Amino acid sequence: MKAIETTGWTEYELIDTGNFEKLERFGDVTVARPEPQAVWNKSLSQAEWDRLANAYFVRNKEGKQSQSMGDSERGEWRIKPRTKEQWYIQYKSQQLNLSFRLGLTSFKHVGLFPEQANNWEFIFKSVQQIKEHQPTPKVLNLFAYTGGASLAAKAAGADTTHVDSVKQVVSWAKENMEASHQDNIRWIVDDALKFAQREVRRGNTYNGIILDPPAYGRGPQGEKWILEENINEIVSLCKQLLQPQHSFLVLNLYSMGLSALVGESLVKSIFGELQNIEVGESFITDSFNKKLPLGVFIRFQL
Repeated sequence: MKAIETTGWTEYELIDTGNFEKLERFGDVTVARPEPQAVWNKSLSQAEWDRLANAYFVRNKEGKQSQSMGDSERGEWRIKPRTKEQWYIQYKSQQLNLSFRLGLTSFKHVGLFPEQANNWEFIFKSVQQIKEHQPTPKVLNLFAYTGGASLAAKAAGADTTHVDSVKQVVSWAKENMEASHQDNIRWIVDDALKFAQREVRRGNTYNGIILDPPAYGRGPQGEKWILEENINEIVSLCKQLLQPQHSFLVLNLYSMGLSALVGESLVKSIFGELQNIEVGESFITDSFNKKLPLGVFIRFQL
């Protein structure tokens, strides 16, 4: 068990955290938004937060979602004049050069989870290693959102399938693919669980599977996803979909009710003992050296 800090961003900065909020710079836009794990005090004054933030997310006073539906409560952005509501940033490393279109959504998100960059590097490296045995590895990205992991797999040379239940989000991911000068990602608008069930029936297999499920969600036909109730089934399906050799799996869990140990026990109960497994927390350190945990990961190679 370990904690892995995401570093390497030049266009993203976690400026300050505290009082259940975080202050972040994405390119030349700085946003303040809720963060349920920032239980400590802010280092900067509220006046300084107000000065720095181009946009401040405020939850609706009424109609909040229950905690079981995740922490993405609806609200609105208070935006300063001349602030961009859509803009682009880049992630560059020795291996990757990716571009993302960001935007201010009514669920406090901006279209990017910066802590996932560490997983993008793992995905790229894993695909490159698999290519020594298979020229074009197949990678499946479930609950794929705006496609950071899909772009990493494609950049490494994988035949990549991207599955998300929200048509608008898949369109957003296509914009990111084009901005990153990529093409030929396979786009699927579908319920992730139903898609995995059908792929098992079809006898399809993959060299890499990425799972990034929300705590709560809805499929395109109103299918209900509840993480605690459905995670065992979908990981079991992934066992059938994953090639037994020259393959990898990445599982992210954001629910505050599920620990890294829960994820590790789940994966090992389905896949058995694994030699090359990494389990831990992802975190980003703010400019005052406070470490903000941003979900747990379980990843391994076969």
